[in-house]
Amino acid sequence: MIRPGAGRGRGWPLGGAALVLAFVALGLGVRTGGQSAPESTDAQVRYTVSVPEPAHRWMAVELQVDGLGADPLSLRMSSASPGRYARHDFAKNIFMVEARSGAGDPLEAVRTLPTRWDIAGHDGSVVFSYRIFGDRIDGTYLAVDRTHAHLNMPASLIWPAGHETGLIQVRFVPPAGESWRVATQLFPTDDPLTFTAPNVAYLLDSPAEFSGFVDRTFEVSDPSDPTYRPQFRVAVHHGGSEADVDRYADDVERIVREMVAVFGEFPRFETGRYTFIADYLPTAGGDAMEHRNSTVLSAPAALRTQGRQLLGSVSHEFFHVWNVERIRPRSLEPFDFERVNPSGELWLAEGYTNYYGALTLQRAGLAPLSATLGRFSRAIETVRLGPGRQFRSAVEMSRLAPFTDAATSIDPTNWDNLFISYYTWGETLGLGLDLLLRVRSADAAGADAVTLDDYMRLLWRRFGLPGGSTPGAVDRPYTMADARVALAELTDASFADEYFDRYVEGHEVIDYGPLLERAGVAVVSTAPDQAWLGDPALRFERGGAQVTRPTAFGSPLYVAGLDQDDVIVSIDDREVSSAGRWRDTRGRLLPGRSVSLTYARGGAVHTTRVTPAPHPGQRLVAFEELGRTLTPTQLAFRDAWLGSQL
Repeated sequence: MIRPGAGRGRGWPLGGAALVLAFVALGLGVRTGGQSAPESTDAQVRYTVSVPEPAHRWMAVELQVDGLGADPLSLRMSSASPGRYARHDFAKNIFMVEARSGAGDPLEAVRTLPTRWDIAGHDGSVVFSYRIFGDRIDGTYLAVDRTHAHLNMPASLIWPAGHETGLIQVRFVPPAGESWRVATQLFPTDDPLTFTAPNVAYLLDSPAEFSGFVDRTFEVSDPSDPTYRPQFRVAVHHGGSEADVDRYADDVERIVREMVAVFGEFPRFETGRYTFIADYLPTAGGDAMEHRNSTVLSAPAALRTQGRQLLGSVSHEFFHVWNVERIRPRSLEPFDFERVNPSGELWLAEGYTNYYGALTLQRAGLAPLSATLGRFSRAIETVRLGPGRQFRSAVEMSRLAPFTDAATSIDPTNWDNLFISYYTWGETLGLGLDLLLRVRSADAAGADAVTLDDYMRLLWRRFGLPGGSTPGAVDRPYTMADARVALAELTDASFADEYFDRYVEGHEVIDYGPLLERAGVAVVSTAPDQAWLGDPALRFERGGAQVTRPTAFGSPLYVAGLDQDDVIVSIDDREVSSAGRWRDTRGRLLPGRSVSLTYARGGAVHTTRVTPAPHPGQRLVAFEELGRTLTPTQLAFRDAWLGSQL
């Protein structure tokens, strides 16, 4: 933990909230992986970010640190990024490093670690410049091309260790002849291309789109305080029309208005504004990343044809304004920029957010009921049928995030059998708890309805609303025990213990059938008469069907001894060398009737027996699609759950 310090740059262009912050002593805890350089509480930190040759996909950065003491300056590049839970080697893209003193004399920058440069012998000032390559448009990396510079700050900016708590200035310089603007959550100044950050943690949590983007703004009154009207900015870098952006911004506003009803109030955004940064381009990667007062959204998509399909990410990320950014697990606070923060609470932080992302689209009228039920069906099936549930709980899956959240490895893994996404498992836990609470309330004569919305509001009031003494920080993060205690206070200890012991920290799946029946939703079999072998991944060739991924643990093919790289030659003496033949052969099988299976492995042919199982697939269907009539009670339950809360 770095000791708190205070600092203000002299002679910097400041405006608005940034001017006030310049005089505030800031005390932010920033966790780092190595030993920090001694602090200098009056140092000034300034960045100049320029894009002189955008066609070549690199960006120039000049970092100037003034007011240093006599000790060497230690500079660091992040290895982790807020909103991501895996390690990323951002420093690999840095080249042409130079250092000089304030007087212009050359200095030696010694790279003591892949992510660390130490500079001694300075005169109290260091100017450190470098170029950095970036060619990935998403929420994690840096992208530069002729049309823009898209910055995730941990992938872009080296920062001075020991000076994490002072005010920081960032100035953007566009390419020659370009009138690029900046969309960011950084604090604005009187200069539209110059911004400030109150500390390093806020700086690194502040993505920026530097381009000729188009934007729309709207304001929404806080439900608890009509005098508070935060502004929302939708900045879009795309190849479509102004009308496309108008429609998209209108839908974003519907999401914002519907979602704030869950908590009953907005957070107090540090700059009074929240920014949606969207890059929808053919070269973009599909991604979305939450930040304190902004989010990054990217997809290889066009607003004109896929606008509504892109709203799921908008909805998910905006829920993070409350859940994660402010209702924050202690395991993520403070964020460690040089290592990763393992967290056992991601089933709640990300999973509940996944649930509310889909629920809000339904409540806002931006998704049909069939799509919402289909989404919930797939999530439930993933958890119910996932082999990984036998080995790990939702908490343990959350702790695997450093290995699974966009992490890379060259050695094969067996995640198909050993991992279930905490996003998906947590989504089903949110859905299940919401329904359990609603049914419990409905069964309690005269009791007011208690829902997951009430639980989220309780967490918000207790852990999110107290806020932080420093911009970007959370002073009261929660633990797993805190989450359990809060649910017990909302219901009772017995209910909370059963939910956490059986479903969160245990391996059981909630029985959704009776719960969904109350809303006029049925759980039906997807293939009641079909035999099931385990849905293997296959590549068809002349000699048969090659299994291309590990077979599902406990499935009929797994029990029969087959696994990845085996080639299924025939089943029940029928060839399976094409998708059509595979479907035909599988369709003739009967659940429970053992048949012969011939397969090739390592050049040898083997014969075994396989016993197909009844197909386990299920899906959620509204009563009306089955020709069933909903009762008034079921209609009321469904409307209270899925209808608009405005």
